[in-house]
Amino acid sequence: MTIRTISPVDGRIYAERTPATAADIDRTLESARAAQLEWRAVPVAERASAMERFCAEFERRGRDIATGLSWQIGRPIRFAPSEVRGTLERARYMIGCAAQALAELDAGPKTGFRRFIRREPLGVVFTVAAWNYPYLIAVNSVVPALMAGNAVVLKHSAQTPLAAETFAECFAAAGLAAGLFQVLHLSHEDTGRVIRDPRIAFVAFTGSVAGGRAVQRAAAERFIGVGLELGGCDPVYVRHDADLEHAVENIVDGAYFNSGQSCCGLQRIYVHESVYEPFTRGAVELIRQYRLGDPLDPETTLGPVVRTAAADAVRAQINAAVAAGAKAVIEEREFAASRAGTPYLAPQLLLDAPATSAVMREEIFGPVAGVMKVRSDGEAVAHMNDSSFGLTAAVWTRDAAAAERLGAQVQTGTWFMNRCDYLDPALAWVGVKDSGRGCTLSVVGYEHLTRPKSFHLRVMT
Repeated sequence: MTIRTISPVDGRIYAERTPATAADIDRTLESARAAQLEWRAVPVAERASAMERFCAEFERRGRDIATGLSWQIGRPIRFAPSEVRGTLERARYMIGCAAQALAELDAGPKTGFRRFIRREPLGVVFTVAAWNYPYLIAVNSVVPALMAGNAVVLKHSAQTPLAAETFAECFAAAGLAAGLFQVLHLSHEDTGRVIRDPRIAFVAFTGSVAGGRAVQRAAAERFIGVGLELGGCDPVYVRHDADLEHAVENIVDGAYFNSGQSCCGLQRIYVHESVYEPFTRGAVELIRQYRLGDPLDPETTLGPVVRTAAADAVRAQINAAVAAGAKAVIEEREFAASRAGTPYLAPQLLLDAPATSAVMREEIFGPVAGVMKVRSDGEAVAHMNDSSFGLTAAVWTRDAAAAERLGAQVQTGTWFMNRCDYLDPALAWVGVKDSGRGCTLSVVGYEHLTRPKSFHLRVMT
């Protein structure tokens, strides 16, 4: 068996890797466990120095990393460097907040006693990362896990094995001790076996809902933590008092960036009836300005989706939504590069999409969004909550008090006002319902990568 990465740019094999054998897996897990026992005793400040050296090396390789992203997943080269910057932003924030997050918690004075809670590392963290943001997704758990005193084994998608290897090379250049960070290229079956291995103490998984269920099943007989960052069908609401020019620009970018291949990319657009016509008119005009084509061309603003099968699946979902009553307003022929039998797919906006249509119910991992007219805040909130997903949601309005009030009612992990599709590393990244469980980023993210240990010390005089 060979793991092959087929580039969406031209359909050629971009990378090939041989999956790890049972002996490879055993050696990796054993060396990770041994290395972690020493690493956990290293002061947080020293761990931070190693992570900063990793960041410096990652930044030095930034141009090559960005080019590799274009080849592996089809993101336009003009946008690919943003993932390098975002990865560094998250890594450096998590390094900087580690001392606070890992500090002992004083339980308060009690005569004759000293009482505190210490956060201890779990052991070996197994990160299973997705391809669509291969560095941003992995860094959410990799850097804080190491900062917390854990060892990490990273299994990346078959589409982005080179991203995992880049992490390993950067950590090696940073002087991280052997065994603390390792990469395994695995089949689905062997991924399940690693999850079930008693040397694994935590699993950080990013992927589909079906994949999350498979991870849960694999871990079901073990008392270990599982972090699941899963899918989304994220809603936004354009209120009657929105700055429409700003809303159009933000929402179109949030729906179509990375060819719509983002878990937190918005997909369901609810627009107050008083601004429905100007909003949809502006959105269509902006969408038509995208340039679909070769992602290595600096003029390209919309690249291919990850593979031809994915493009076919998106077309089928569009057709299903249209059959249900939605109106497709973009002609595929307007984008010459969009061709059946390839991953090059024109963007689409579906107007008057029924609540039961595919675009308003399912995750569509492609450049597609649906629009529905609403008459009130209450109607918008009801539709936003009418979903099995709950990753992010947003409102465009000039009324901050109204935004906060609506946000309290919407079932979501992150609530935005006048922006979308961004992970602030100072805030907890979390999903509800089928969008997952657990938390990454912020000081709260460290709680899932450590366990509390209570010290109850009687002072003898």
